[in-house]
Amino acid sequence: MAVPAATVEQLSQWEVPEQQIGLWSDAAQRFRRNRLAIAGAVLVVLLILIAFGSPLLVQLGIIHDPLKQNVEFIESGPGQNGYLFGSDELGRDTLSRLLFGSRISLAVGIFVQGIILPIGLLIGLTAGYFGGRVDNLLMRFTDVWYAFPDLLFVLVVVSVFGPSLLTIFGAIALVNWVGLARLVRGQVLSIKEKEFIEAARSSGSSPPKLILKHLLPNSLGPIIVTLTFGIPNAIFLEAVLSFLGVGIQPPTPTWGQMVFDGYEAIYANPSSVVFPALAIGFTLLAFSFVGDGLRDALDPRMRR
Repeated sequence: MAVPAATVEQLSQWEVPEQQIGLWSDAAQRFRRNRLAIAGAVLVVLLILIAFGSPLLVQLGIIHDPLKQNVEFIESGPGQNGYLFGSDELGRDTLSRLLFGSRISLAVGIFVQGIILPIGLLIGLTAGYFGGRVDNLLMRFTDVWYAFPDLLFVLVVVSVFGPSLLTIFGAIALVNWVGLARLVRGQVLSIKEKEFIEAARSSGSSPPKLILKHLLPNSLGPIIVTLTFGIPNAIFLEAVLSFLGVGIQPPTPTWGQMVFDGYEAIYANPSSVVFPALAIGFTLLAFSFVGDGLRDALDPRMRR
């Protein structure tokens, strides 16, 4: 049966509605358009591959053992005596120590955020949802904790419990959860007055269900950005501790310790300081680019 011409003309004038894009799909698209964020993400992935693949490179003989000392080639310059990045004051390969040092930096950056996340979420969600005296008590406790100088507090904790990897994880996490707790509290205070929260509360939803199903998911964007920015902060603080001699103890290679060891001979062999310093700088820059990209991608106000 033939379709009337008027009907065909009307159908041709109809506009097909644009396909709806979810928050996370839209954020992924905007993140991919940020070239600096993509460059930072590539550097982070490369760093992860190096951290996991460095033991295999030693077994294959591609790089030297980072703990092996060769007193014949002490303070070799870049490219001398078979050392691409030179050697340190004990004749150890700078390149292999850089690669193995990335394992410590990544572990500190990631695992510290894993400790900060539950502490900040628990305090922030509780204070923001219940408010009143509970909010006042938790926030005053947070303010008191925030008053302690970060580096001094970490130094005290490491001095008391010893400079082990777990101690450094805990010490850095204990001085960095405050910012996340305040952020989560602020997000919950702004979201819990929305209409959909009132509707869920009127339907009989319990406080745990409201928090886990509505408040927390709608706060994930700023939380993810904060944790991403927290990774370079933790890496830098660990490098400072190692430079001061209270971080991870020798012979385990860390970037901060390499800077400290090469500082005394910086004029004779600048590469022993320059290369670990560049590794720290590029790593911090990479995570900062990723954090900036996530912040712009997850902020609805940045949508064009």
